[in-house]
Amino acid sequence: LEYKSYALPDSTVHTLKIPAESRFEVTPAISDTVETPAAIARREGAIAALNGGFFDPENQKSTAYIVLNGKQVADPTQNERLMSNPDLTPYLDKILNRSEFRQYQCGDRRQYDIALHRATIPSGCELVNALGGGSRLLPAITAQEEGFVAYANGTIVRDALGSRQPNARTAIGITRDRSILWVMVAQKPNTAASGMTLQALADFMKTLGVEQAMNLDGGSSSSLYYDGKSAYGKVDEAGKPLIRPVKSVLLVKMNP
Repeated sequence: LEYKSYALPDSTVHTLKIPAESRFEVTPAISDTVETPAAIARREGAIAALNGGFFDPENQKSTAYIVLNGKQVADPTQNERLMSNPDLTPYLDKILNRSEFRQYQCGDRRQYDIALHRATIPSGCELVNALGGGSRLLPAITAQEEGFVAYANGTIVRDALGSRQPNARTAIGITRDRSILWVMVAQKPNTAASGMTLQALADFMKTLGVEQAMNLDGGSSSSLYYDGKSAYGKVDEAGKPLIRPVKSVLLVKMNP
């Protein structure tokens, strides 16, 4: 595992690379309630944790699909606050078909991919794990297609991710050599408008050799736990990190 941090003018970026064909694997995990990524990692005996899919802090229910060991463990259609929100009705079809990070078992080979929720599973493969996020960042940002952004007469009328303002961000990518890259963009204390826009995040990941990438829940959810230490993305007015419990995470575990 390769941890790096990048000190940029408006953010500190923490990355963790999980090499292809290594003895490590990346799997989702979900909390019955909400917990910090560090707490979930410790409970699951994981080496590292990254905050995962979107959720509703009011009812602590996932707004993202999650599959674990071939079973669906989170289903946004069961989240009544999502399904019965009149403001979201026009976008529901897109919201329920967002990007997800997938792990397939193809014969004796494990394979990772980023695909829309309704995308078919490659022949000869089974879907083992999946964690929904969005929008896709690379090869192109698809925020409009995934119901995060909407325009009317050329004007933005919806921007659920605040995509054009810098903020704390979390993302996952797959590199040219099929390694997995976790990225957590932390705000700088005392820097107005710190963090990254969605486009800046996509551009930055591209410079690290990432070919496919997906945004995860960001802002005050952003957190990376590795080697017993947690880094948080969002800072409060006093410049102190915000620690927010989340619904789901991605974990790095050692293969048995």
